[in-house]
Amino acid sequence: MADANNPALSNYNAYQRIPRLSGLQPTGREAPVIERIPKSAVAAAGVLGAAVLAYLAYSSPGYFTSQTYISGIVLLELLLAAVYFYRRVFFPAVLISFLFAGLNLPVGPGWTTARWLFLGVGAGVGVIMVALQGTRKYGLFHAFALLAVTTALVSAAVSPYPMTALMKCASLLLLFVYTASGVRVTVTGRENQFFTGLLLGAEIFVAVIMGFYLIGIAAMGNPNALGAVMGVFAAPILLWGVMLNERRWLHWRHTLAYSACLYLVLLSRSRAGIAAVAFSFVLYTVCLRRYRLLMQGLGIGIILAATLAIFVPEYFSTRVQSFTADVVHKGNLEDNIFASRVSPWQATLDTIHEHFWFGTGFGTTDTGADATEHLGRLASSSDISTEHGSSYLALASWVGILGLAPFFLLLTMLLKKTFETFVWMLRTRNPAHPSVPLAVLVLAGLLHAGFEDWLFAPGNYLCVYFWSMAFILVDFAPSTVLVRPSVPQQTGAVQPTLNWSRNPSF
Repeated sequence: MADANNPALSNYNAYQRIPRLSGLQPTGREAPVIERIPKSAVAAAGVLGAAVLAYLAYSSPGYFTSQTYISGIVLLELLLAAVYFYRRVFFPAVLISFLFAGLNLPVGPGWTTARWLFLGVGAGVGVIMVALQGTRKYGLFHAFALLAVTTALVSAAVSPYPMTALMKCASLLLLFVYTASGVRVTVTGRENQFFTGLLLGAEIFVAVIMGFYLIGIAAMGNPNALGAVMGVFAAPILLWGVMLNERRWLHWRHTLAYSACLYLVLLSRSRAGIAAVAFSFVLYTVCLRRYRLLMQGLGIGIILAATLAIFVPEYFSTRVQSFTADVVHKGNLEDNIFASRVSPWQATLDTIHEHFWFGTGFGTTDTGADATEHLGRLASSSDISTEHGSSYLALASWVGILGLAPFFLLLTMLLKKTFETFVWMLRTRNPAHPSVPLAVLVLAGLLHAGFEDWLFAPGNYLCVYFWSMAFILVDFAPSTVLVRPSVPQQTGAVQPTLNWSRNPSF
């Protein structure tokens, strides 16, 4: 048996689902302060709350006949339960609240305000937990994030819609505070549980969305939204699960989920989503030197296409023409492949030229609307926003050329961490490291953001998910310095693989 107290052997733990993640130094498993509250105290508080509700129901029954009040009480109970089980529950709760707000389902409108409540509470509790535990520190990446928010505030001061721009800046600040505190606290000391849950969550999400589309309900609404969540959220995580050395039934389950994800991406006909999936597949196979898998994937695609062309040539020809018209040229074969993006790109470039130095205000576009009217503060309003066709062009139009520097530094630091991870992957061919799926996801997301406006839109569920993963990547990206553990040879002992330090920034 390997010595559990030996750091060199600490990456050998037969966890239930996936191999022990490599490159992690031993961390404490002490429960957070909130989760150490005695259960008797929680039960007493629950009984007291039930008594208060019973009294209110008797003295003021009108409150309990209103759907709004009932929904508020239920939401408060869910929020308190999520706070108590903060490290296990709160992060999924935040993602679900933002996802519900963006779904094309009846639950959507009710979460437009509730999502900000979850994000605000998550940020506040996360900061308190970091302060009490003292285990998290902040580095250069977090300083750049704060500087980016400060720059966004400056742009809000010169915006024609200052209050709306200020609310957008506040939402970006809340997002960065939560990802820098609450999300990191969620992962620390329970890395295997977190990434196993992330993989399971991707499987469940793909299965649920597939179920909706099979019964004819477009749950994501916009096809580009379907391509985005499948290409950036699901595909990199599920393909990572396929490549892990797991039990056979888990391997085939992940393969089935990944296949369903590919089908949904193709169903969306989103070029950015398809490109993100293809990019993540190439990154995995090349950096992990799985060239055989790369050739198998290409071979299967060629064989399927050739089989259809031989046995059902009319169907094959129709599908090729449909794909070319709907995906490549977006409906008009005479246009070039970027014709659908030329108009918003040109309009954004004109806006940048008009507001060159300071921009139009973070999250807003100067459309000439009256700033004194209600323009929407808890959700984006079409009166003061427009499609830009690229997150990077949108950012340049919002904050101006002078405001791009901190965002550029933030993204550069993120790219540095992904590069370190890819170097580690090339040298070890080992997918069982927490930064492997995160690095692929980040690069796929940055590619996709070049064609969609979500990267710095905190109200978007994909933005919340992306920056949560980015802040975790900064913590766990492996160093480019190889650490060879010195382990005495023992009869029957498990021989460790090379252990890479994660070069923490905290």
